[in-house]
Amino acid sequence: MFDGYDSCSEDTSSSSSSEESEEEVAPLPSNLPIIKNNGQVYTYPDGKSGMATCEMCGMVGVRDAFYSKTKRFCSVSCSRSYSSNSKKASILARLQGKPPTKKAKVLQKQPLVAKLAAYAQYQATLQNQAKTKAGNIAVSMEGFSWGNYINSNSFIAAPVTCFKHAPMGTCWGDISENVRVEVPNTDCSLPTKVFWIAGIVKLAGYNALLRYEGFENDPGLDFWCNVCGSDIHPVGWCAASGKPLVPPRTIQHKYTNWKAFLVKRLTGAKTLPPDFSQKVTESMQYPFKPCMRVEVVDKRHLCRTRVAVVESVIGGRLRLVYEESEDRTDDFWCHMHSPLIHPIGWSRSIGHRFKRSDITKKQDGHFDTPPHLFAKVKEVDQSGEWFKEGMKLEAIDPLNLSTICVATIRKVTQNFLLNGLTTSGKLAPLQHQ
Repeated sequence: MFDGYDSCSEDTSSSSSSEESEEEVAPLPSNLPIIKNNGQVYTYPDGKSGMATCEMCGMVGVRDAFYSKTKRFCSVSCSRSYSSNSKKASILARLQGKPPTKKAKVLQKQPLVAKLAAYAQYQATLQNQAKTKAGNIAVSMEGFSWGNYINSNSFIAAPVTCFKHAPMGTCWGDISENVRVEVPNTDCSLPTKVFWIAGIVKLAGYNALLRYEGFENDPGLDFWCNVCGSDIHPVGWCAASGKPLVPPRTIQHKYTNWKAFLVKRLTGAKTLPPDFSQKVTESMQYPFKPCMRVEVVDKRHLCRTRVAVVESVIGGRLRLVYEESEDRTDDFWCHMHSPLIHPIGWSRSIGHRFKRSDITKKQDGHFDTPPHLFAKVKEVDQSGEWFKEGMKLEAIDPLNLSTICVATIRKVTQNFLLNGLTTSGKLAPLQHQ
């Protein structure tokens, strides 16, 4: 499930070049009053109107530097071309999204204030895009429900037992449909928290669709709940803890002797193991802790490793921040059992390429991860035919995980192969095995 190149945060960068050297512009505050009016006029960093768009070539520049009193064109050539025989062709080219003509080059030598204004506009655009993206993510995360998704599409979720490396992956066999549990009763007007019996109708991973006892085939009050949550208990927990069992208000009239009803319904029924909550707690205890140092694949150069520090652990997955990242944003995610992470000193011991850190001294609180916490590499019999440099094989393309490529073995170390992918022999993804 986690072999290969797991995941990494995308790191994008941009660069620009110019034929002439330019002054270095210091970053501007992102809250500058940049305004766009009718697709034409922008403002200087001081708030004054000062940017315009050439009606001929589409070049955006300082309004005061434009030609004529009307400030409609960036140069004399654009003004003349606008009224020449090439007027129609130039306008058509601009409408088709083609770049500005070379005649607008005169505006490349803009005063410093133009550079500041353009830079401020760029920063404001990036900020708006970031806010919009963050808002969309927040809406999608809050608005998504696994239960509704599974129910509305009649999908079948992969069971927890398929994921042996996940929490509770090896001890989920006792959880199935028709298992009874004690859960809070939300259909009650009492001021105190009360409980009632519910049965599992459907499972979707850690989530279960529950139905209160007494509702028979009525799904009116069915609800989804995380089985590993703190409000899910085995039958008998309320009696042992002194918590009241109260039937839902909607069905209180159905039976006069609820005790006899529960005895009949629960006879022979399965419930959660008594130590279920303890197993959940134990499965969420991970040996990797924040501030541990490891060697991990360099996401920008997959043929070498770098030192990284564990920033957080979520469900057995590690957020590793490369040690030289000053703003803590250069990170890499992988599972704690992934073959992509190793103890400090692993690269040197097997002769693998390693990027030396500029940090000569460990930061306060950081410490090397004990070697026994890493997944052990299986011993293989290397006698007889074995991998050799120059051999060809098929390998997953680390830059496009959905494809298999022809690869060449460049180096063989202890149980580790360094592959070089060819650029001409890319294969289609495997359909059958």
